[in-house]
Amino acid sequence: MKKLSNILILGLSLSLLVSSCRKKEKEEDKDTDSASENALATSIDNDMNNIADEAGRNKSISSYRTSENYALLAPCASLTFDTLVGTNPDSITVNFGAINCLCNDGRYRRGSLLVVYNGKYKDSLTTITITPNNYFVNDNKVSGSKAIKNLGHNAQGHLVYDINANISIVRANNGGTIHWQATRKREWLSGENTLLWIDDKYSITGSANGSNANGRSFISVIPTSKPLIRDMSVGCRKHFVSGQIEHTPNGKPTRYIDFGNGACDDQATVTINNKTYNITLP
Repeated sequence: MKKLSNILILGLSLSLLVSSCRKKEKEEDKDTDSASENALATSIDNDMNNIADEAGRNKSISSYRTSENYALLAPCASLTFDTLVGTNPDSITVNFGAINCLCNDGRYRRGSLLVVYNGKYKDSLTTITITPNNYFVNDNKVSGSKAIKNLGHNAQGHLVYDINANISIVRANNGGTIHWQATRKREWLSGENTLLWIDDKYSITGSANGSNANGRSFISVIPTSKPLIRDMSVGCRKHFVSGQIEHTPNGKPTRYIDFGNGACDDQATVTINNKTYNITLP
């Protein structure tokens, strides 16, 4: 009986030890790196849309306005148009050059993007594909492609785009590779009817999956109740100003990435196991 009692005590002790270790592991999960990487991939992907927006609004050099102070791109980006009558689809090559070009959103870019479209930019069912070519954003190399489809106006009168992306991002300084596939809805909330960039605002929802730079797989969701908001006014266009991403690395608790309540800054919060950490967006 004494021997059985000792076994029971030992078993109970081991159970308490394992439970304590699991609780400690849960409490000590402070890793915000994967959340930061997901925010980076989301931003790089969305910026490719913005560049295509500026290129394709009117299919003309004047609408691209690389010399306009309020435009996304700086004069160091050059354009090549293939819009010959009778050819379809048309294309625009946006070339940032072989050395880093500081764009008006505060990001450095080099290499080029090929934007191909089969109709007028604002027409329903027009499709646009974007393919990077030796393309870098802040020395992070971006490859892959994305497809954008114009779904027309919704009940609120806003243009809506269906977006599918499959991109890889090789982090600067040998920081590993992010693999990122996403399905998104992008709603043009304001600014559609002007040629000014400073009044444009977009809402983004959808999901993504892939693997972080350390090889751990993940899934992420932007809840429809908390869409990501991109404000293109001066000082705001580099980061999302509000919204949330629910980012779940394989085998780890969900990270809730919150971009705030509209302030134009580079700050966000990441909540893990009900504990919140402040991060600076890349």
